[in-house]
Amino acid sequence: MAIKYKTIQKVQPGIAGGGSRKYYASIVIDGEISVDELVKEIEKFSALSEPDIRGVIIALENVIQSKLAESKIVRLDKLGSFYPTLSSEGKDEAKQITASSIKKAGINYRPGERIIDAINAAGFKKIE
Repeated sequence: MAIKYKTIQKVQPGIAGGGSRKYYASIVIDGEISVDELVKEIEKFSALSEPDIRGVIIALENVIQSKLAESKIVRLDKLGSFYPTLSSEGKDEAKQITASSIKKAGINYRPGERIIDAINAAGFKKIE
């Protein structure tokens, strides 16, 4: 297995007319995997049945959503961590910051070391 990439040309950001153009490697997404496919893959490594695995995945989704909504970091050991984020308008005084100052909420993911190691060890394959 290797991570697929292609070459793309980009201009320099923030420079009128684009400045000098340079070539960069850009990842090529090769499809996606659904929960059904994940369940089939997990079955190969587990004694659990398909309904059990599906139930655990759905329960995990629900618990992660609930705990992120409680401002908690969700640590999944070697898989990594999910944590809530937000961005807000800047105000001159602290007392001016209210819930209406918040522009958007989001979620960040920080992969665990095994995930990072697996990506780094995968190798790369150039797609023309």
